[in-house]
Amino acid sequence: MANPSVYLSDQERERALIRLFTKERILPLKDKMLLEIGCGTGGNLLEFNRLGFNPGNLTGNELLPERAEAARKRLPQETRILAGDAMSIAIPENSFDIVCQFTVFSSILDKQFQSQLSMKMWSLIRPGGGILWYDFVYDNPANRDVRGMPMRRIRELFPHGNVSSWRITLAPPISRLVTRVHPSLYAVCNMIPLLRTHVLCWIQKPLP
Repeated sequence: MANPSVYLSDQERERALIRLFTKERILPLKDKMLLEIGCGTGGNLLEFNRLGFNPGNLTGNELLPERAEAARKRLPQETRILAGDAMSIAIPENSFDIVCQFTVFSSILDKQFQSQLSMKMWSLIRPGGGILWYDFVYDNPANRDVRGMPMRRIRELFPHGNVSSWRITLAPPISRLVTRVHPSLYAVCNMIPLLRTHVLCWIQKPLP
């Protein structure tokens, strides 16, 4: 976090999340139930707690056992961590106001599995709730295991959702380069939309 290219992108995303929660009338957050698919070691869940979610209303799912265990040790005891495959989560449908994923789908190369996971996530959301999505829109030329998720693909995965989206996050290679010169160059370069590599989406599930 002492690296400007890291903390500046994190701060930008946090500001965007606050704007999203405000614009989509999701506030207040303390009573909202949230599930994160692919929670890793719990960094995003800590951020959600700090933004105002009740830790007892937060649930994380993580495939890798060592990461799930690290999340359990890092997060408040009230926060549930479910280890294992997201497709096998034993949770009733319509249990959450928000189901989120941050850079999970761009690492899933099988389109059929993408579709299956998106359907699982959609089933867990209450009507009026939604998917909170943050992921790459471009392929990573340095990593063939990362495939961009453009807006057309997101809409294919959630055909019944009402989608709002924002392009954010300066391309990491550019961010690392320019912040070595001066941290203020992050904001300057980020004014160019084509240099933003991620999309933040709110995909709302319509009321009956």
